[in-house]
Amino acid sequence: MTRVAAIDCGTNSIRLLVADANPETGELVDLDRRMVIVRLGQGVDRTGRLAPEALARTFAACREYAAVIKEYGAERLRFVATSASRDAENRDEFVRGVLDILGVEPEVISGDQEAEFSFTGATRELTGRDDLARPFLVVDIGGGSTEFVVGDAHVRAARSVDVGCVRMTERHLVHEGHVSDPPTEAETAAMRADIERALDLAEQTVPLREARTLVGLAGSVTTLSAIHQDLPEYDSAAIHHSRIPYARVREITEWLLRSTHAERAAVPSMHPGRVDVIGAGALVLQAIMERVGAEEVVVSEHDILDGIAWSVA
Repeated sequence: MTRVAAIDCGTNSIRLLVADANPETGELVDLDRRMVIVRLGQGVDRTGRLAPEALARTFAACREYAAVIKEYGAERLRFVATSASRDAENRDEFVRGVLDILGVEPEVISGDQEAEFSFTGATRELTGRDDLARPFLVVDIGGGSTEFVVGDAHVRAARSVDVGCVRMTERHLVHEGHVSDPPTEAETAAMRADIERALDLAEQTVPLREARTLVGLAGSVTTLSAIHQDLPEYDSAAIHHSRIPYARVREITEWLLRSTHAERAAVPSMHPGRVDVIGAGALVLQAIMERVGAEEVVVSEHDILDGIAWSVA
């Protein structure tokens, strides 16, 4: 077994996994898995730069993670940064800060690499299942981008497009610093049109409609599962490999898009950092399911973070 640490720094959250990995058996044993909402991508779509306060939040989380990694004595660490830091003019400032705190340089990976890690993390446990038809379509709905990957045991085609729960919220629902509460029909329609254009782009590369099993990753999808199950609190074990029928995805999405901030915040499984962006994330999932004709989505708690850990092991 090799003790590894993996950090995934996205547009909305930064996550850590410390695990013991056995490449021979395919076993990955979690020792510590945690997340902090840092909103690194705050305002990037508008300004092209990482905000000072967003960098400060991210560096604070990095210091917390450095202590955890040291405590467990991980032998190897890989830090992967995704959409927001890929787009920002001042990404060098971000790179220097991470290097100072953790001793490794963040790898600002391409959308294709992001998709490969997501697919590996999400499907490694599913490949032996007889009840799931192949090929898989793995969709990782992040804050700034969404990755689409079709494959069986390995990736056949992948594409990253610039729609995510934070990017869609900031582009369509934020006015003079305030989020629409709730969105208007016109705002929702504009968001949906943006998502459909992104799906058109994805479909140029990835045969979305050939998929036989849809696997959904990341916080928007896992939160929808928690709401679907009416969980009294966020429960990873109950969410992992749960299934949400399309009718429920649509019903929950419609509720999220007509609810107020206070109503969404009252959902017991809702992370406070997702309250304002969950409606956009849910709409992305609904649009994907309609495009591919999926009757349900299989929810995975294992995603790009697990794929990064395997790449280190």
